[in-house]
Amino acid sequence: MSKTIDFVLPKMGESITEGTILNWIVDEGASFAEGDILVEVGTDKVDNEVPAPFDGVLIKQLVTAGDVVAIGSVVAQIEARDSKAVDRISPQEDHQQIKKPAGLETVPKNAAKKPESIDRKGKRNISATSTSFINQDIFVSPLIESIARKNHISFEELALITPTGKDGRLRKSDVINYLNDGRPFQFAQAVSNEPDPTAYRIPQLNLDKGKGRIVEMDRMRSMIADHMVYSKHTSPHVTAYVEADLTDLVRFRESVKQEFLEKHGSKLTFTPLFVKAVADAIKKYPMINSSLDGKNIIVKEDINVGMATALPTGNLIVPVVKNADQKSLPELAADVNRLASLARENKLGGDDIKGGTFTISNVGTFGSLMGTPIINQPEAAILATGIIKKRAEVITKDGEDRIEIRSMMMLSLSFDHRIVDGYLGGSFLKQVADNLGQIPSIEF
Repeated sequence: MSKTIDFVLPKMGESITEGTILNWIVDEGASFAEGDILVEVGTDKVDNEVPAPFDGVLIKQLVTAGDVVAIGSVVAQIEARDSKAVDRISPQEDHQQIKKPAGLETVPKNAAKKPESIDRKGKRNISATSTSFINQDIFVSPLIESIARKNHISFEELALITPTGKDGRLRKSDVINYLNDGRPFQFAQAVSNEPDPTAYRIPQLNLDKGKGRIVEMDRMRSMIADHMVYSKHTSPHVTAYVEADLTDLVRFRESVKQEFLEKHGSKLTFTPLFVKAVADAIKKYPMINSSLDGKNIIVKEDINVGMATALPTGNLIVPVVKNADQKSLPELAADVNRLASLARENKLGGDDIKGGTFTISNVGTFGSLMGTPIINQPEAAILATGIIKKRAEVITKDGEDRIEIRSMMMLSLSFDHRIVDGYLGGSFLKQVADNLGQIPSIEF
């Protein structure tokens, strides 16, 4: 006996709240088998193929290519050939706790109200449409809300746009004109009915942006930009620096890399050595491996180290080495090489970028001495590793100072000062530097 159910957009990563419908693979009325790809969905991190949970028929597509859809939203109606398969798989089980779409998550609980009116008989009528009321002054129609979602405009930013509609209603033309003007209120403070005279307001400056060739951001670059601005405005960033002596580590890698390749089939780059040093330091200072949830600090059980990687398009992505503290150096090298290869080929899957708890950004790859990285939300800290340079250093041995040529590298740790104080951040960073100054144990 067949059974028709709603097919929802599944979770695609810890911080992913929405996706763009790229292409329907199965047409309406067409049959599919369990595991067949139904639809391709793009997110700010990676494009995903969404498989069918069971054998069936696609009855109706509820969204079209180009639509931005929240995770957990119904995107199609499908019919299962076997109703028992539906009960067994329960495709909506993973969507009980869905975050709101990016750009709309900051709406106050008391801000969304249905508009009400009083008819001639004095009865109070409440509209059945999903119209939202903002700051008691501006309400937004479903059409305006859809435009806001597609352009990642928060309700607070919408409240700063001057409405021209009847009774203070915000019109489509108001939002389009605002977008054409370059979103002058994009980073402004939210409107408040009772403004705090001591609160800082970002000045709205009419800057001359100059003339030149216009390059429109692609979807991923736009999402990265939003993520970076969100991180800087959310977390009070503090950056600490330390210099690490990698002389012994450089000599070790040079002496074993050929044997390592022959024995384990993986190149021994510096990245797995960095991941190991970080994972070992996190075990000693676990609070660095945390996230903030309101007034609660979530100290992560797993140590999953992300490594910022450039895509062929020039955009950035963060594949994750899972359970890095539990893996040997050969296992770390295999993971790092596999993820780096998939990134270069633009073939990373959703699981490859999920669950990161700490991130490393190797700015030394581009010849930078050091960097001040932006925290990869919702993590508490991010480490930047600079270029390894040989230079003369004063070394003290047996009570005597002498000058030696050493391989030195700058490390910089940006951390969220709401969670991590200077002592923890500095101690963790020093531990990473000490770990990199030691020769790792390895069995061939």
